[in-house]
Amino acid sequence: MDQFSEGASFKIMQSTYNGLELPKNGQPIEYKDGKFAVPDHPIIPFIEGDGTGRDIWKASQRVFDAAVEKAYAGKRAIRWFEIFAGEKAYRQFNTWLPDESVAAARALRVSIKGPLTTPIGGGIRSLNVALRQILDLYACVRPVKYYQGVPSPVKHPERVNIVIFRENTEDVYAGIEFKEGTEDAARLISFLNDELLSNSKKKIRTDSGVGIKPISIFGTKRLVRYAIKHALESGRKTVTLVHKGNIQKFTEGAFREWGYEVATQEFREQTVTERESWILGNVEAKPSISIEENAAMIEPGMEFAPQSFRDEVCAEVKSVLETIGKSHGNGAWKSKILVNDRIADSIFQQIVTRPSEYSILATPNLNGDYISDAAAAQVGGLGIAPGANIGDGYAVFEATHGTAPKYADRDMINPGSVILSGVMMLEFIGWKEAAHMIESAMEKTIQEKFVTYDFERQLTGATKVGTSEFATRIIGNM
Repeated sequence: MDQFSEGASFKIMQSTYNGLELPKNGQPIEYKDGKFAVPDHPIIPFIEGDGTGRDIWKASQRVFDAAVEKAYAGKRAIRWFEIFAGEKAYRQFNTWLPDESVAAARALRVSIKGPLTTPIGGGIRSLNVALRQILDLYACVRPVKYYQGVPSPVKHPERVNIVIFRENTEDVYAGIEFKEGTEDAARLISFLNDELLSNSKKKIRTDSGVGIKPISIFGTKRLVRYAIKHALESGRKTVTLVHKGNIQKFTEGAFREWGYEVATQEFREQTVTERESWILGNVEAKPSISIEENAAMIEPGMEFAPQSFRDEVCAEVKSVLETIGKSHGNGAWKSKILVNDRIADSIFQQIVTRPSEYSILATPNLNGDYISDAAAAQVGGLGIAPGANIGDGYAVFEATHGTAPKYADRDMINPGSVILSGVMMLEFIGWKEAAHMIESAMEKTIQEKFVTYDFERQLTGATKVGTSEFATRIIGNM
């Protein structure tokens, strides 16, 4: 074993994991001072996945290797290293998620995986959730964009180009819940009804299952911070906080408030909130506008509100003009990143009716789960929807669909989700030329209507091919 440093700490790099030796002609990706250091021959762990994962991974790996070879003329290459999770791990090691697989993902930092099954009958509730929580992969990143030629259920799928940043470690996925009829559920319900709700008409029915939904300042702010940094790095102009704060005021409503705090306190020079843009825009349209008139324009119907609320809005207008009137006024705010928020149920219809107004969505865990799949449906479905789980110093890229065991080992499933997740991974490690080559070649292959069965049945005049043949065609189109 040898050691490598990470700031002031040291990690042990094993020479073998799960009985397999690390490739001797590769080097680990390191993480120093908040940045990844990527060698020309990085060792990248992969989990092929369960069910159709076996077919998908073989095809995808060929595409990755061909793109890297072509893009860098042999000067760079990925040294793949298999780690185990899911059914294959259970058969070989009698555990769904071996400790050494987690250790390898941690030591080697950047990994990619196919779909994994959820074990039945207890144990790990979800292998995907387990990996996210163990490695603290707090940002689930789901880009959703349209590739020409992909069949879509909407008229203008080309208007969809968003990146969803879903908080990955809190919310209902934290798993704090109690089954109906158990002693723990009864104790919690009794405590809530008899103590916390003793002076309230609100009561919890005694035959309820009970869940606790934690959303923290820490978890929220690091997720929103990551989303805003991505907007700055990628040139995207809006970040939308998605929440159900009109009902859940102290969890999802707090997510909204804490998100705005990140924008206005940590990225003050680079951002403007939607309400701030209204206030500044009103002054530009009418320089003589009074504080009261401006307040009435950003809060319609304010004349019917209590005086205390009117005073609060006027104070808000005054504060905005005093603090950012010079730096963001006279149209300067239009070049800033606009941070706004939308209620969760509203955003579902807005990404269908006016998707071009949205660029980055930052969401709590459950909202992000729903919205990412709903958005993917507009541009071809989960079969070509990529995803990543990213933390500070670690990243796992993954297929976003299930294992589809009835199609396993039949060489027929679309490998697009893993292939595009690999594109994300290559961009993440800075190998953008190879990433672009894959993306362009895959789009060209689809435009040629040389596609797997899921697309072929929706396209007139298409040629149906298997998983491996689709990959071969992509390589030929590079």
